[in-house]
Amino acid sequence: MTEHSDTGSVFSSRKFTDFATVSEALAAKEIGASFILAPLAMNLVDKGLPVKVVYLGHRDGTAIVVRKNGDIHDFRDLAGKTVAIPMRYSNQNILLHKMMKERGMPYDSMNIIELPPPEHPTALAEGSIDAYIVGEPFCAKAELDGSGRILAFTKDIWPEFISCVLVVRQDLIDERRDLVQELVDGIARSGKWLDEDPAHRLDAAEVAGKNYYFQSPELLAYVLSRPLDRVKYTHLAPLKDDFDEIMELAVEIGVLPRRVEFGQYADTSFVRTDGQEPWALDRLPTGPAAEAVR
Repeated sequence: MTEHSDTGSVFSSRKFTDFATVSEALAAKEIGASFILAPLAMNLVDKGLPVKVVYLGHRDGTAIVVRKNGDIHDFRDLAGKTVAIPMRYSNQNILLHKMMKERGMPYDSMNIIELPPPEHPTALAEGSIDAYIVGEPFCAKAELDGSGRILAFTKDIWPEFISCVLVVRQDLIDERRDLVQELVDGIARSGKWLDEDPAHRLDAAEVAGKNYYFQSPELLAYVLSRPLDRVKYTHLAPLKDDFDEIMELAVEIGVLPRRVEFGQYADTSFVRTDGQEPWALDRLPTGPAAEAVR
């Protein structure tokens, strides 16, 4: 639990603004688990860091954002433009290359630069970049600030998009398996609660905005409701087919030097398959939220 829940173990959280620092903290054993980018997790394991992907953070929740009054109206219009990504080892980077390939565009069609996610909206507003692709709430922030508009949601161009994954150090898995299971179960229950009723999302925005993200609750409420399926928190089991697709694309564009076997970087044993938590493996959400999405 955290200080804002009622039962269970106490998990203390730390906020990072870039993924390189998160990686260093994992390597130094300053933290035992973290949400990081999916290709970054593969790369860290390939380099020898003993961590495993045990769950996902969410599905979708990423968008391509362009200037509100700019001349970019189609993906092909990004040719010759400067586009920011969270980092090289991000699925956002891989998505850009996937879309270029599908549209017959050379991989050097656009100038892709790395920026920490919080800097994306400011860079767009200042005109130092033409577009960016990043996870929420930094897409919605540009919308609400009036500087940006959504060119495309990942839910529409790569459905079930995976951005962040939950990685846990192997020593913590070996020594405190019960604690890791409790963490995964808590994320699964929270996700089910969020997706089963739109009203829950507004409640979550208030608590998370004030106590964890230190972001405006209004901003988070916008992310969680405009539209409802902008980001999803169910069917978060790490599935081999999903990760194999990411792996193949990452190797093809040179983000990863070689293929890493799924079992080397993923441990799916914490996903409930005994009927206690069927939402962990569901491919579609259920309840009122699902009806609103369809």
